Amino acid sequence: MKKISAVIACYRDEQAIPIMYQRLTAVFNKIGIAYEIVFVNDGSPDNSEQVLHALVQKDAHVVAVNHSRNFNSQMAFTSGMEIATGDAVVLLDGDLQDPPELIEKFYEQWQGGFDVVYGVRVKREAPLVMQVAYKLFYHVFHAVSYIKIPLHAGDFSLMDRKVVDVMKSFPERDRFLRGLRAWTGFKQTGISYVRPERMFGKTTNNFWKNFNWATKGVFSFSYVPLEIMTFSSLIIFFLALVGIGTQIVLRFTDPTAPRGYTTIVVVILFMGAVQLLSISMLGQYIGRIFEEVKQRPKYIVKSIFRRDSATVGHDSTHT
Repeated sequence: MKKISAVIACYRDEQAIPIMYQRLTAVFNKIGIAYEIVFVNDGSPDNSEQVLHALVQKDAHVVAVNHSRNFNSQMAFTSGMEIATGDAVVLLDGDLQDPPELIEKFYEQWQGGFDVVYGVRVKREAPLVMQVAYKLFYHVFHAVSYIKIPLHAGDFSLMDRKVVDVMKSFPERDRFLRGLRAWTGFKQTGISYVRPERMFGKTTNNFWKNFNWATKGVFSFSYVPLEIMTFSSLIIFFLALVGIGTQIVLRFTDPTAPRGYTTIVVVILFMGAVQLLSISMLGQYIGRIFEEVKQRPKYIVKSIFRRDSATVGHDSTHT
């Protein structure tokens, strides 16, 4: 009999965890398939660890992984995939914005031969500004990426074991899982759904987190920023030649031509802005190279809870 592993990335989700557990259990029992539920507590400052420990003692299907600190959702999913034992793995955010009931449709498509089934957010229950910003990012990212990542597809997905094993083998530490998932190829399809707002508490995202998230995706899967730098330098070089030629002609043909400092100042400011933008783009790539060559662990596992077993892996790390 086949088995599905649900991997849930949790951060400040103390109230949502029991509801997620109930809904997942109901879905898997409805499908009639063997399952395990792997909660990854990514350094939550609330009582998530205690809540998970109680669930583990209650149900042998539940496994809880506790990180030593917050390493971000991508590392939480990676951590859960490392220990998941199912023939397929489902990734969900712990705040219940990814509806567990959609797994039934994922399962049907998986049974139909698809290796990856991802959720497509056709609508978000969020402020209008955020909805527009997210849509803009996905369209820009789709346009500039060298891998065509499905529009509005997040981490919420079901992946066959062979896809999970490939993704586990990737050595990079700065991970953008939805991009890596698309990069693997295989047979993929999407299921549309409306993404609700966070059920409890406030979102942990803010402008800078979303901005960093967007740059992570673009600079991990696109060379367009580098191509923009090259194209800009060629345009500026051409304009400089035209400007020099124009100044030379005017000096000999029009004695009244302006010779003030305004033009010089504007040109200097423009060139300085272009140079700073180019340096910042290079810095994004160099910063990612710097993180990779340090070879630090992707995350640190403080403990793993399983039913009727002692705490495991206090100093466990994964690279």
